Parts: sequence; C-alpha cells; structure tokens
Amino acid sequence: MAATDIPFYQPAGDECEVFAHAWRQQLPVLIKGPTGCGKTRFVAHMAAQLGLPLFTVSCHDDLSAADLVGRHLIAGGDTRWCDGPLTQAVRAGGLCYLDEVVEARKDTTVVLHPLTDDRRMLPIERTGEVLQAPPGFMLVVSYNPGYQHVLKTLKPSTRQRFVALSFDFPRPEVECEVVRYEGGVDAELAWRLVRLGGQLRQLGGHDLDEGASTRLLVYAARLMASGMPARRACEVALAEPLSDEPDTLAALRAVIDTQFGS
Repeated sequence: MAATDIPFYQPAGDECEVFAHAWRQQLPVLIKGPTGCGKTRFVAHMAAQLGLPLFTVSCHDDLSAADLVGRHLIAGGDTRWCDGPLTQAVRAGGLCYLDEVVEARKDTTVVLHPLTDDRRMLPIERTGEVLQAPPGFMLVVSYNPGYQHVLKTLKPSTRQRFVALSFDFPRPEVECEVVRYEGGVDAELAWRLVRLGGQLRQLGGHDLDEGASTRLLVYAARLMASGMPARRACEVALAEPLSDEPDTLAALRAVIDTQFGS
C-alpha cells in the first residue's frame, strides 16, 4: 500500500510499535481513551500499515451477538447465511475493530472469548461451523473510561484477555501537527487552536463532562480554512457541540474570546 493511502496518524509515543508487536504475537488489543483523541484513526492507520482489511463496528445498546457473527436471511424465497463483520474479519484474516465495546449488550462480549485466548476460534452455533482465525486476524476493542459506570464496564474476565493501550489528548506539539495537517491551516493558527483546546479542557469535570477533543479542533480548523471567521468557527465547532446549557455556553464563548476576540 502506498504511503499516501495510509490514514494520517501522528504518534504520541510507542503505541504503533506496541500494536505491531501485539499483532505479530496474535494478541488482542484494548484501547482506552476519551472521545475524539484519535483511537479510531490510530486503528485505521495501523490496519493500513500492516496491510490488513479493516472491519469496524460501532457498538450500541441493541448490538447482539448475531449482529457480529451473522444470521440467516430470506432472499428470493430462499434462506441463506450472511456473515456478520466479526465472521468476515476472521475469514479474511483482517482486523475487527469494536468501537465503544462497553455499549454493546453484555451477552455480546461472550462471543469474543474464544477469539481472545489461545484457541483463536469462532464457533458459529447457527451453522455448526467453527472458524479457526488465521495468523493475520486481530481483534481490537475500544472504550471511553470517562463514561464508565457500574452498568457499563468490561468484566475482569473480558479485560484480562487483552493487552491494553491508554490514549489521551496529544501533547501540544503533537496536537498542533495534527490540527495543522488535518485542518489545512498554518502552524500559527494551529497553535492558537491547540491553546484554546487546552483552556476548554480545564472546564472538563466542572461545567462539562469532557473538554474539546482533537477532532473538534480539526473541525474548527477546517471551517477557518474554508473562509469562515475564526470566532464563528470556534463557536459552532467547539462551543455548541459541548453543551446545551446557556451559562456553560457563555463560559465557553468567553474562553474562545481569549484566543480569537469578540
């Protein structure tokens, strides 16, 4: 795969090397980190680097085991089996990425267990088939620890089947490079946005559940690059997505004004 086909990712440490080691040793990986810090982009980057087809599942409350493994469907009067994304990834020897895995139903994670130990197998109960994962197959899951509560967490029996990487928002110099590259702005404007992001994150845990993500900083940069006035771009990309409360929005706008004026 050409370098231009690999999704851009700016490493913050040795996470790329750790991930590659885990893949070579056929180990599943758990990625922890706040919303918009680069978890999904990292997985896409590594799948491309390793030459693996990527199957991504955005987990939710109604996600069932059948959604992952597959189900029988009726087409043209005939019943046929249709693989789910997990089964497709196993057959293809690719990377299956379950984003926000704690959002899935508890019984769903049970189907992952045989794939996350030495067996590396996927039993398909409805067809009686048992798939042996090829060497290239990798299972990666992610979640946001900041949103965990007693009803939405991974059981120790599941967590301890993975090696884990902790992500956070990048260091300012790394985040500046991401915003500059992804947002299409110059380094000076990228630094101003990164400084603003740091200020907004200081409100996290007080007036906000979470501060501004790197993703939102990139959105603001893109709007500015398209010609939108800087303050308005920050308002629609950074303030409005973070809160609906008038007092909190006023506080966010006041912080924006420290970097981009009234």
